[in-house]
Amino acid sequence: MTAPAPEPVTVDRREGPYGEVVLRRRGETHEIIANGCFLMDTSDGRSERLLIDAAFGALDPAPAAPSVLVGGLGVGFSLAHAASQPHWGRIVVAEREEAIIDWHRGGPLAPLSAAALADPRVRVLHADLVAYLHATDDRYDALCLDIDNGPDWTVTDDNRGLYSPAGLAACRARLTAGGVLAVWSARPSAAFEQALRNAGFESVRTEEVRVARGVPDVVHLARGPVGPT
Repeated sequence: MTAPAPEPVTVDRREGPYGEVVLRRRGETHEIIANGCFLMDTSDGRSERLLIDAAFGALDPAPAAPSVLVGGLGVGFSLAHAASQPHWGRIVVAEREEAIIDWHRGGPLAPLSAAALADPRVRVLHADLVAYLHATDDRYDALCLDIDNGPDWTVTDDNRGLYSPAGLAACRARLTAGGVLAVWSARPSAAFEQALRNAGFESVRTEEVRVARGVPDVVHLARGPVGPT
């Protein structure tokens, strides 16, 4: 007989400009909850690691020391995986929740990300990803974005702007020629694939990560144009 799952214990709770964000511990696992919506936990980072690996694999040809923007720090799996790989050059993380950054910098999530945060290639921005994409002139070889449960299941309404034509145009503008956009989702979205094509992305495809129950997690992949459009 399977033992019942332990009850969650609230480790920290913050109210910020985007609502409530909570860190819970359930046994040995930490969970992040935003406005009552489960985001992610530390039980299994396969799909977050795939986000990084699939983006690198889609760079054809891969430049020397490609740069990557990780959208969303979360529990740190994507950042830690990127920093563990010597082929990445500049690694930038945009995270809008100050609480999540605090949990990694000396807080309960530090064991997952301490080595990455000490890496000289890594820079963490306390910034809203959507606003940053529209405001910056920085360009990256890869954008690895994981700020929602997917394009059809956003944490806050303002995140919908990322998946809009204007948001996807901003993603394209932030990519180097032939750069790769990788977007994590808890379920496939044919509508988002079409939106990527409509926004001028090429080689649009979806990679799956099987989960114990339900539909697989996926990473939506697309390449920006190699030359001027």
